Amino acid sequence: MTQTELQQFLDEKVIQYNQPKFIESDPIQIPHQFSKKEDIEIAGFLTATIAWGKRPMIIKNANKMMSFLDNSPHEFILNHSQKDLDKIVHFVHRTFNIIDFTFFIKALKNIYQNHKGLEAVFAKNSTNNTMQNSIHQFKNTFFEIPHPKRTTKHISNPLKGSAAKRINMYLRWMVRQDNTGVDFGIWKSISPSVLSCPLDVHSGNVARKLGLLTRKQNDWKALSELDINLRKLDAKDPSKYDFALFGLGVFEGF
Repeated sequence: MTQTELQQFLDEKVIQYNQPKFIESDPIQIPHQFSKKEDIEIAGFLTATIAWGKRPMIIKNANKMMSFLDNSPHEFILNHSQKDLDKIVHFVHRTFNIIDFTFFIKALKNIYQNHKGLEAVFAKNSTNNTMQNSIHQFKNTFFEIPHPKRTTKHISNPLKGSAAKRINMYLRWMVRQDNTGVDFGIWKSISPSVLSCPLDVHSGNVARKLGLLTRKQNDWKALSELDINLRKLDAKDPSKYDFALFGLGVFEGF
């Protein structure tokens, strides 16, 4: 395909999959349970954190997390006591366990009390062409309070080579305004133009078949290559192509 043909093909796939019915089987349904900005961003962050493995299990366990937070994430984060944390028992999603979950609650409290919230932390270090340094600095802020060493693995660091798939997906949810009711677009201080397409095995394989990616590993260098090529197709909204790449890989076996 020529670049024009490729863009037309992918744009059609974006339209096909960037629809409300996408929510029904996707973890993004968890933050869609809420209307308050802080509830949406906290629910989205926790859901994205455990977004690996089979989607039904991700959704089941993310709902369980919301239940532990009394289905009012922001209020719980700000006002919880140690007694409240002690009531959270028997939570595990793959390698993310109760130790990790309880620390995430404490770290989020620190972010909302001392750093003006999740949006402010991510926006503080964003640049005009990438969120990768911002993600790196976010991790530093998140773990600035005493923390279990094991928990640091649950937030990726692009400057250490990671594609940071889950955080880039989360940023798409919060920043991108799609006008179809899937992505939220509630973070106005970050431009959609600096977002990266979440890179995983599905999107990576499709991108390689379409000539958008040559690097074999799904790492930060591969993400940078994909960024360049997707921004040739749409410089203002490159992460929209996540719907196309993911849909082609997961639903169509492309």
